[in-house]
Amino acid sequence: MSVTFSAPKLETERLILRAPDLSDFDALADFYTSPRAAFVGGPQSRELSWRALAQEAGHWVLRAFGRWTLIEKDTQAPVGIVGLWHPEGFPERELGWDLFNGATGKGYATEAARAARDYAYNTLGWTTLTSLIAVENHNSARVAERLGATYDSDFTHERYGPMQLWRHLGPEALT
Repeated sequence: MSVTFSAPKLETERLILRAPDLSDFDALADFYTSPRAAFVGGPQSRELSWRALAQEAGHWVLRAFGRWTLIEKDTQAPVGIVGLWHPEGFPERELGWDLFNGATGKGYATEAARAARDYAYNTLGWTTLTSLIAVENHNSARVAERLGATYDSDFTHERYGPMQLWRHLGPEALT
């Protein structure tokens, strides 16, 4: 039996957010095998990176929401993964972002996270979102702050260790 999934396609000014697929693997593996992945379970092997891609796609099947691959409109290159996430071991539904090598410092995480947050609130009807951020991941904390999120509490993740839970503004505060 074959299982298929459908993820809506979203667009921002500079990005296309689409379902993760196998064509993303090399960019994703380059990220996960690099030191830049230290805050999200890396660096790790290409084999484990393939499993991470399968996990991203599988999350859509199991939860009917997930993270999108970010495609830069100008180059059509995959530049990250951003979206809605709630695997086992996470305390609440999360808005998460990982930018691939060479894609940082351009505002892509903030731009794409706003689109994902709007989808969660306006399409899925959610009323709250969090982001789990590694304690030393100051760049990610700055993205959360740009989105209007505030530090809420500490959380210790089974594999990732000490994390900070950031709470995003609810839909009523954004209107």
